[in-house]
Order: sequence, then structure tokens, then C-alpha cells
Amino acid sequence: GGNVDLVGRILSQRLTEALGQQFIMENRPGAGGRIALEALKAAPADGSSMALAPFSTTAIYPHIYKNLAYNAFTDVTPVSLACTFDFGFCVGPAVPESVKTIPEFLAWCKANPDKANYGSPAAGSVPHFIGVLLGQAGGIELKHVAYRGTQPAVQDLVGGQVQAVSGPVGEFTQQANAGKIRFLGVSGGARSRFAPNVPTFAEQGYKDLVFSEWFGFFAPGGTGAPAVQRANAALRTALARKDVVDGLGVMGLEAKSSTPQELATLLKESYDRWGPIVKKIGFTADS
Repeated sequence: GGNVDLVGRILSQRLTEALGQQFIMENRPGAGGRIALEALKAAPADGSSMALAPFSTTAIYPHIYKNLAYNAFTDVTPVSLACTFDFGFCVGPAVPESVKTIPEFLAWCKANPDKANYGSPAAGSVPHFIGVLLGQAGGIELKHVAYRGTQPAVQDLVGGQVQAVSGPVGEFTQQANAGKIRFLGVSGGARSRFAPNVPTFAEQGYKDLVFSEWFGFFAPGGTGAPAVQRANAALRTALARKDVVDGLGVMGLEAKSSTPQELATLLKESYDRWGPIVKKIGFTADS
């Protein structure tokens, strides 16, 4: 029921139509996506299997797990981007309505350190780290509450059990539009089209806090170029379709394809960027 599941279901149908063979969406939940990539590593490298994975599984996890069961550069073969999205930071009824910006929230947290809490979809996720970095920028430690996904966190946010939540923009829009929670900022380099009236972190003075995430399709390591190119062509065609663009947009996701090499380059850039950030934060899977 999450974003990866939504994207996978939409695109598996299009792959079936384009390639003339049945593609089945098989969820492998657990361990923040690691189980799915472990399954991909064990799959035949013949083009019959792919994994749709958030970038954290390949770009961040190698920096936080000492004994990761797969190598992010040799055990997977990049096929294509699937989508990109930004993150939002929202507060709920546990925070006074006078708090409307990130600086105001951090100031309120300084004045109320026992209430300086925020939730995220998982420990070690980008939303988790965004909260840590915002706290560091404001000179205060924000206490992190890890949830099993963004929606349980949003439910607690609406109910006043947690003060703030950091997560994908699209996970907040329904409750924000209903006036039950309030956006304070978004993480992209520009304002999100899904929350156009919400300023970015950079606009509010946090110039280094510009983050977006992507989902990518990967084949097992060693998959041959013909199979990769065939799947890539089908995905690029599917991701250009209006119904696919609109379907992903419902969840605040921007449909976006790439060549296999472009995805490989993006993976390396993301891996290199997040290494120093994780080291600065000091987080490991055992911390």
C-alpha cells in the first residue's frame, strides 16, 4: 500500500503490455527494503526479474549497515529511474498554530525541549536524517520517533501524539488540504507542485538542506545488455504515458525515466553525497 507498491503495480501492468509476458508485482517487505534486494541478488540474471527500490537501499544503507548482504554496485544492474519526489516537514495540533515556519518550530522546540519530537517512516531513512540536520542547524536536538512507514506517523501527527513528522510530500497532502496538519517546509531545490505554497528549507535559510529521493529499477548483477535495454525501452515508454504520470502524481511522485548509465551515475553521486552526511550525523544501524 505504500509508494513503492503503487509504482510497481502501475508499471508491472505496462511492462506486461509492452513486452508480451506477464509481470507480477511481488512485495518483499521488511528490513527497509533490504530483503527485496537480497532476493534480487539471488534471482537469475536473465532479465526475468527486476527490483523497484528506493535509493536509500543502494546509496545510504552501505554507509549504515556493517554487514549488508548485497553490494550496491556489483549485485545490482541499473535499468531505469522510475520516479522522483521531495520530502516535507509537517506539524500537527500538538504544536501551536502560531508556528508556521521551520525557524519558528525550532525556536518553539528550544523553549519546550520536552516536546521537541518528530516522527519519520524509518530509522536510517532520509526523512529521519532531515530531522537530525534541521535540529543541528537550529542548535537543538530533535528526538526521533521511528515508525513503520509514513502513514502511521501521520495518523499520530493528526491525533497529537507526535509534534512533527518528516516524510514524502505526497504522504501529507490529503491531511494538509483538510487542515488537520500544517506544512512548514519542503526539501527540494524548488517548491513542490504538490504543495506550491510551501517554502523550501533553502528559502527559510537552510541552504544545504536540499534533498530529493528517487526510486529505480534494477536487474540482478551480471544481467546482459540486451535484456537491460529491452526492459529500459519498455519502462521509458510507460513512464511517458499520461495515465502513468497522473497515477504517480496522486501520491506526489514525479514520473521520470533514464538510461541505465544515467541511473548508474545517479546512484554513484547519491552514494558519494550521503557518505559524509551519515558520518556527520554519526548514525549506524546499531546506534
